[in-house]
Amino acid sequence: MAWDGVKSRKFRFALNLVGILIGCAAVTGLISITQGLSLNISDQLQILGPQNIMIVPGQVNTMRGMTIGTITYKDLNTISNVDHVTITAPIIGNRFASYSIRGKTYRGEVFGITEDFIRINQNAEISEGRALVRSDSGVVIIGANIAQPRDQDSPILGVGDRITLQAKVGDQMKSLTVRVIGVLKKTGASFGVNLDDSMAIPIRDAQTFFETGNQYTYIMAQADTLENVDSTARAIKSKLGRGYTTVTYESGKAIMDQVVGSVQAVLGGIAAISLIVAGVGIINTMTISVMERTKEIGTLKALGAKSRDVLMIFLTESVLTGVFGGLLGTSLGFVLSQLISQFVAVQAVTSLTLGLEVIGFAVLTSVLSGLYPAYRASHLSPVEALRHE
Repeated sequence: MAWDGVKSRKFRFALNLVGILIGCAAVTGLISITQGLSLNISDQLQILGPQNIMIVPGQVNTMRGMTIGTITYKDLNTISNVDHVTITAPIIGNRFASYSIRGKTYRGEVFGITEDFIRINQNAEISEGRALVRSDSGVVIIGANIAQPRDQDSPILGVGDRITLQAKVGDQMKSLTVRVIGVLKKTGASFGVNLDDSMAIPIRDAQTFFETGNQYTYIMAQADTLENVDSTARAIKSKLGRGYTTVTYESGKAIMDQVVGSVQAVLGGIAAISLIVAGVGIINTMTISVMERTKEIGTLKALGAKSRDVLMIFLTESVLTGVFGGLLGTSLGFVLSQLISQFVAVQAVTSLTLGLEVIGFAVLTSVLSGLYPAYRASHLSPVEALRHE
């Protein structure tokens, strides 16, 4: 009888369905994107390495954000002398340069490293050529997208080729000619630098070219064992004093999980408002439906239908609205999340569990919305209902 009632009022059912559908699509799509963002961040933190510690000059303040400071050669020595630190790798980053290949100009990030960078960052694997050695000068290791840009069908740079880097340092345009000695495997974004779109030169060349003196952008250190990572990070921070931030895999993941969780809660809450609005629409349309079907309800009761039978007819209509709206909305949300992921470079994470939870929420919203109209219908007096015009 509920199904017949729905079919006889197709337009009204469709309006309720659209409200539930939009809410479910918004919830599913936004949560899928934020779950993908969380996974993406975890992958980047994995690149940092479970035994590695990143030391950044500056402090994180909840009210003022990140304050940037400086880290020097003296700090590098201090970190190197901390117990359980086996390797330290100073890095000069956040520098950019342009270069021309076959008449076309490209731009990429340039960072200065020592020979220990490859040792400490195991994700930076050489696919062609070799890594840096201490005596290197005037050489460069290029990322996979530098060797073969995304719009090219074949590599434009390889081992042995020369590149002339040009960058504005202060008020002066400077150039540096380097020879390619290695090409990195495609790795994606790494914590602190996108290796695929970067070029690594010896740190002494970077200091001279970019005129950084004895200052570094950040320093990576490696603890001797996984168990000593947290205690080593605390010891480094204690030795350096205030004004420095140490980041490990676990601490970075905890911060990122908290941030992503907050974003997901806010976006999910905003999307859930759509379902609440849809619920108000269901209350409205079902209340009108009860008024229109008063005589029908009276006839049912006169023929022997009990109050709970009438209640179940109207609640079943609400359930049907929730199920169909939830199914269509969840499917649409998954499709939209995949389309959005193509533009924001974050892979959306879809799961059967999420889909079932959203459908369940849609059914619950529909039932709660239809509860009052159904209760009102079930308690109509058959005599008064039959008199109703």
